[in-house]
Amino acid sequence: MPNDALSNKSTGALVGSAVGDAIGGAVEGWTPAAIRERHGGWVTGIVGPWYDDWRTARPIAPYHKGDGHITDDTLMTHALVEVYDERRTHLDAYAIAESLVPKMITGRRWVPELETDALLLQRVFLAEKWLVTRLHYGHVDPREAGVGNIVNCGAAMYMAPVGIANAGDPQGAYAEAIDVAGAHQSSYGREAAGVFAAAVAAAMVPGATTATVIEAALTLAKDGTRKAIQAVAEAASSVTDWEEAIPLLRQAIEPFDSVGPDYRDQSLDARRPSRTKAIEELPVALGFVLVSEGDVRRAVLGGTNYGRDADSIASMAGAITGALGGLSGVPEDWASEIAEASRTDLVRPGVLMASVARDLHEADARRWARRTEVLENLTQ
Repeated sequence: MPNDALSNKSTGALVGSAVGDAIGGAVEGWTPAAIRERHGGWVTGIVGPWYDDWRTARPIAPYHKGDGHITDDTLMTHALVEVYDERRTHLDAYAIAESLVPKMITGRRWVPELETDALLLQRVFLAEKWLVTRLHYGHVDPREAGVGNIVNCGAAMYMAPVGIANAGDPQGAYAEAIDVAGAHQSSYGREAAGVFAAAVAAAMVPGATTATVIEAALTLAKDGTRKAIQAVAEAASSVTDWEEAIPLLRQAIEPFDSVGPDYRDQSLDARRPSRTKAIEELPVALGFVLVSEGDVRRAVLGGTNYGRDADSIASMAGAITGALGGLSGVPEDWASEIAEASRTDLVRPGVLMASVARDLHEADARRWARRTEVLENLTQ
């Protein structure tokens, strides 16, 4: 268990992320109205699957979403933590090719939604299978492998560990995530990965607030992503009730969202590279961070009941608010039930990332000391 501020914030971020993923996953793809109809009101915690016959019902089959099961967002996040733990260095696109992709295609792990040990590859979406296709089979330059993939939140959804690795350095987190995500995504999908990692790094700062997180995101974000965050933040500034915020945030993000109003019947321009568009998930997650005033429970419930890509929205919001408040800010009842239902230790990855962050800080300090010495000699 965490016994210092760094470990507390690190575990808060990753447990908060997993909690949002599991709760939001039960209603992924649906509208707020459909969610309320199905559950007799707003979702206020862990709920069961959308369909009783989830094994065969489309479009859910064969995944057992709900009942506290984490999804591919958390599975990929934990796999990236394993890469950091093994390499103990800053990561780049080559680390994804050399270390993450092998984890996806070898070594069975418990996949809660499949209720069995399976390859990570067997659970992830097509946009993540792209990693294996391009890097393992196509032997594409890892720095360019993301080009051609559908532009979505696939890379952003597992970038919280990059923010922890660069705790207190949003600019460093942004740069590292942009490099890492180059193996997976391009355009505004890659941009979202960088900005999300920066937001987590900013939230790791002692005394950080929702305002300082948004400021860091806006300082680094480019093109449509920056404008989308601005629009959503402005909409979020007038409310503190997540129920009231849902239509306001959707209205704010709509001009930047290429998917369109019907999440399951996407527009012909959906997921294409653009300098004017943004993925929906990150700006909306940041909106709920503001609306919730940094409270994990409210941020996760907002992201969940927003619907659409609810697991990723709630997961990102949970990661940032979890980093702000630490592990104690994550509802313990949710965390313990989800850990048990998913048969997954949700705390250990955060402890590991705190250890990695310490090692990276020491290595960075030595590198900067060497550079300082060189520059001092050069300028004498």
